Amino acid sequence: MSAEEPELAPTGPRAAFGVIRQRNFGPYFAGNALSASGTWFQNLAASLLLFRLTGSAFLLGVLNFATFIPVLVLAPWAGSAADRFDRRRLLLVTQSCAVVLSAALGVLALTDHAGAPTVIVFALLLGVVSAFSAPAQQAMVSSLVSRRDLGSAIALNSMTFNIARASGPALAAAAIAAFGIPWAFFINSASYLVFIAALLFVRPRPQHLAGRTRLKESIALLRRQPRLAWLLLVVAVVGFASDPVNTEAPAFANVFGYPDTVAGIIIGLFGAGAVTAALFLAGRTGSPRRTVFTLLLVSGGIIAFSLSPSLLVAAPFLLIAGFGYLASNARATTQLQLEVDETQRGRVMALWSVAFLGLRPFASLVDGALAAAVGVRFAGVVLALPALVAAVLISRRIRAGLVSPPSADDGRDRDADVGEPVREVDVEPV
Repeated sequence: MSAEEPELAPTGPRAAFGVIRQRNFGPYFAGNALSASGTWFQNLAASLLLFRLTGSAFLLGVLNFATFIPVLVLAPWAGSAADRFDRRRLLLVTQSCAVVLSAALGVLALTDHAGAPTVIVFALLLGVVSAFSAPAQQAMVSSLVSRRDLGSAIALNSMTFNIARASGPALAAAAIAAFGIPWAFFINSASYLVFIAALLFVRPRPQHLAGRTRLKESIALLRRQPRLAWLLLVVAVVGFASDPVNTEAPAFANVFGYPDTVAGIIIGLFGAGAVTAALFLAGRTGSPRRTVFTLLLVSGGIIAFSLSPSLLVAAPFLLIAGFGYLASNARATTQLQLEVDETQRGRVMALWSVAFLGLRPFASLVDGALAAAVGVRFAGVVLALPALVAAVLISRRIRAGLVSPPSADDGRDRDADVGEPVREVDVEPV
């Protein structure tokens, strides 16, 4: 390389670890990843406890409905709070509430006072906490890194959930097998304390607080920039496709002839595929055609997993589905944040929360009802179909010329001013 040529920006794992080493983002990333792993302890323990109490696949769907419905119902207030109030303080309050709730459920389970209604009510309360946490967690990233590293930081922040998906369920299954379900709740409570410590350590840039806000302003933004709606569609359909793994893993374990604790292995394999995608794609720009391909991976992988005769045959398809899930979701989430102003980011990320989490209750209810009526294999195939349909629709838009090909400067948005909208950047909608 000649002296006149600029040094190329790092990509892949080198770029990722460079951002993680930063003083503010590193602790936040680690604390968020550990807290997300703890959440998998909570989710798996609650699912196993409810399944052992009732043996009902339908109630597993109800449990997930209770966990995620607050995100949908409370989105207008949660998004507004993330823009109007200091995001770090908001997260400190919500995570403190989560510490208390998880520990309380652990005590009730330990003393045999946690019946099925109790487990569902606590899932609902933790869902309220998640509703107010998610927009602030996503929107806060922009104040922790330099403008140049914003895109990579957003992708890494999205990856924490999938790191947790790879490690959390397997560790949770081992902990439950060794110590019992109540201790999984206690471990989750401790994980929230780790995230609180990280929040106390980081020093985000001052936040530009919005005035009185309404979610309908963000919906009007979607009308002005329909490509944002396409990004939200991608987030929603991959969430639907992943629901059979998240919701019905204990039932799938039984179908494959294993005890329900193998649910952690099933979820972990899906998460391992997602983390593989994050490491492979770090620092690389996407394209509409790649989005079509990754949507086909997640939908085809879930369908093949659901129809597999054994867990050994199903395992590679879980890895493939996880890879497609992360690749689709991370790119859509990154582009969504980069294309809005900081004072709108909380409300737009509330819409992201609705797409990623808020619509999942309905997926869980459909999943549970189909599993109870026809079987979990059929439910898995049906929940994967929206991602397949989205891939077909996007492919048609490409063929019709409604989506322009990627430009050479497709990655320049990572250098854009964090405080300004980057609507002028030529980025494909999906």
